Order: sequence, then structure tokens, then C-alpha cells
Amino acid sequence: MKKIAYLLALAVMLSACGHHNHEADEHEGHHHDEVSLQLTAYSADYELYAEISPLCTEEEGEFLTHITNLNDFSPLKAGKLAITLTINGKAQTVKADAPEIPGLYHLHLHPATAGKGTLSFALNDSVLATFENVNVFADEHEAIEAAEHLKISSPTAITFTKEQSWKVDFATALPQRIPFGSVVHTVAQVQSAQGDEVTVVAKSNGTLQYVAPNILEGEPIASGKTVFSISSDGYVDDNLSVRIAEAKNNYEMAKENYERAKSLIDSKIVSEQEFLERKNAYENTKTIYDNLRQSSNGNSSSISSPMSGYIKQVLVANGSYVSVGQPVMVVSKNRNLVLKADIPQRYASVVSSIATANVEDPVTHKVYSLEELDGRVLSYAKSVNTSNFMLPVTLQINNVGDFTPGAFVSVWLRSQSKGNSLVVPKSSVMEEQGNYYVFVQLTPELFEKQLVKIGSTDGKNVEVLSGINENQRIVTRGAVLVKLAKAAGALDPHAGHVHAH
Repeated sequence: MKKIAYLLALAVMLSACGHHNHEADEHEGHHHDEVSLQLTAYSADYELYAEISPLCTEEEGEFLTHITNLNDFSPLKAGKLAITLTINGKAQTVKADAPEIPGLYHLHLHPATAGKGTLSFALNDSVLATFENVNVFADEHEAIEAAEHLKISSPTAITFTKEQSWKVDFATALPQRIPFGSVVHTVAQVQSAQGDEVTVVAKSNGTLQYVAPNILEGEPIASGKTVFSISSDGYVDDNLSVRIAEAKNNYEMAKENYERAKSLIDSKIVSEQEFLERKNAYENTKTIYDNLRQSSNGNSSSISSPMSGYIKQVLVANGSYVSVGQPVMVVSKNRNLVLKADIPQRYASVVSSIATANVEDPVTHKVYSLEELDGRVLSYAKSVNTSNFMLPVTLQINNVGDFTPGAFVSVWLRSQSKGNSLVVPKSSVMEEQGNYYVFVQLTPELFEKQLVKIGSTDGKNVEVLSGINENQRIVTRGAVLVKLAKAAGALDPHAGHVHAH
């Protein structure tokens, strides 16, 4: 694992022997009011947060090391940790084969030499973090003063311990600079894409009967599956069996005339024109007869699904009379969908530069980018719709979520950008009496409320105009829990942060 470069605490100088009673700690746990040094580092996969009692040659130092998986901000459940202190070329190492509790390693190291050196943390024999300019003092008073000087604190900061954050949906991240053009927030109707939906119609007149089980809207259906039958029993007109018998008689007569003409064509008894007329009559009657015979069973005909998908609509009740060509069912694949949105005329200058969009799942409220939905901008109008005087914009997406044709969804249309903007996830921004703020991380257990001025939002991210910079790590998930922890912390400053030993 590559060496960590990011340090929340500036080039920390480890220092001093604090008044740390290890026997009392066995019963009371670790509290934040003790003198300790806080070190933070990030790799591609892990967050390391170490609380260290000031180091000196007179007393054993205590290392409480928290390791968090960055993919989901859960505590590391297994892994060997080695901590090495190197001063003047002499290395001291302490190891733990597994965390004491998930995410927490509790180790002790008694420095043998005073001076300036290096402190490194290795997980499963790979370097996780290295801190330079580590000072170990020989004088206890000097060590305590150095530790107090390096302490990271703020009178307005909120304590939210690792033990608390590991139990909830929580995450932190650095703000990003990304292209962020003009955004138009609107509503779009979900429709099936062309070729992704078919209307099934009746092939004959008669009474329609359901022959397949579960002919219900939303049920899956396979291509070629027989769904309905249409019977003309009891009808004087359009009786299917009568039509088949009539077609058979016409076919047999035309066949006989054709074969007779065929045998006489060579002797010139039948003219070539008459022969062609009889051949044409034979082929036409054969087609009609074959079609009726193949699509019917006695006095009834069947209707099957022309493609696999699901039943979107059943248009005729069981036992109803239907006519030829009447729609009886709609089958949809529900795979490719079209989103049709209308935007006000004031955005006419933006429409032509719309490059992408974000779409909110109406069920889970998760916001997808157009790229995540394998979608694209299909078209935009160059003139207003005369029915509502709005500008129509059409998108196409793959239905990877819970998008249902006919429903309405929130859409953020984004234009191309000429520059980058500082953005944070929408979930990180809180609002209070018209003011917006985020929680800036001082340490992985200490957060401070920071007012920000925001610009546009695209449903996923919010543009930040001022208040923070790209080097300040912020809470991106669980901000409301940090806010609630402020009130809880006022009652019990040590709640939720007791380490078992």
C-alpha cells in the first residue's frame, strides 16, 4: 500500500508523557479530555486515526488506532497492525494480530531513545501511513506542554466518535472540482421507447376469453405465449367456422380450376391470360384458407404475445365482444424508456447546450446520472410547444431503477461547462433559517459547523461559491446525526466513546 501523504494534523510532532493511568483506563475507557495527539491519514482504501498518549523515555506510550474501510466507512474487522518508531536509526516495533474490537487496535510502546524520528503504521505488512519529524522528549514537563500546544480542538466543535459513526450511515470526503454548467430542474414523464412496446389486437370478431393464468398488469410474459382465445359460436354473422368452410370451398374450387387450366395451357385451349387469372385466384384463396386454418381451432382463434416483456395493460374484460383490429393488450419490455420534459422559455439559451442530466428514482429517491443509466439526450425543440408554450426536451435511458412508464420523475438538465466548480454532495449541505452549512472535519471524531454560500444543484451535487476549500474534508453522509450529537454531547461528553481493553 502506498505511503500516505494526506495529514489532517499538520506535520505532527509526537511529544510528551501525559498523566495516563492505564489501570484506571481499564475500567473507565478512553476519554477525550485526556492529553493525546491525534494523527489522521488516508489511503485509497482506509482511514487511519490514531490517538496517542504523549511519548517520552520515562513512561510507556499508549496507541489507540482506529482503521475504517473507506468503501462503506465500516470498522476494519481483521488484519495485522504493526507500529514502528524509528529514532537515530534504531527501530522499535509493536504488533497486534487483530483489532481488539472491530476497527480499534490498542497497543503500547515504551520509547528507548529521546529525539526526532519517524512513526509508521503497517497493515498486513504494507505501509499504511508514515509520519515524519516525530519528537520523543526526555523531560515530562516539556512533553506535556508540547502535547497541549499540538492539541486539535475548537470551542464550537462537535464530538462524533468513531464508535458512533461505525453504527450509522456515515461518510466523509473532500470537496471536488468538476465541470458544472447551468442546471435546469424540471419534471419529466416516463414513456416506453419506440420499439420497446407493442399493442396486441384481435384477429377476428367474437367473444374473448382468457386462456392463460394471471393475465394481470405487471405480470411477465414470454414471446409466443397464448393469452386469449376468440370464439364466434352462436353468432350468425362473422361465424368463424362458417368463414373457414367458405374459404375452404373457395380454395378447393380455385385449385381445381387452376389445375385444369394448367393441363390445357400447352394445347392452347386455355389462353395464357385466363391461366394467369386462375393461378392468381388459386393462390389468393389458398392464402386466406391457410391463414384462417392456422390461426384458429374449430370455431375460435387464439392471440399470443409477439415479444417477451410484461403486461402493461389489459384492455378488454374476460367475456367481452371484440372486433377485428381492436386492441386487447399492451406488452412492454420496460427496458428502454424515454423521458419527456418541458422547460420554461427563459431557458431557451441553455437548451442547445444541454449535454447530460441527472434523474431521481421515484421509489428510492436515489439520483442517477445519465451515464449511469446508459442514457443520452435524444432531442430538444427549437420552438415552443403550442399547447403549453414550453420547450420540450427528450432523453432516453435504460430502466435500471424503478422507473414506470406513465409516471413523473425529477430531472436536472445540465449544460456544458467551460470551467470547473467546487462541489459537495447534496447530502452534506444542511439548512437552518435560510442559511446553509456543512460540517468540516477537524479530526475523524471532531467536526465544526461551517457556513457556506451555495449556487446551483444538479440533484447529486451542490455548487459551493464560498465558505470552504477543496482541502477541507467534510461530512457527506450522516450530517444530521452530527447535528444531533451536539445536543447529546452537551449531556454526556464521553457518550459513545469508551474503548474496551
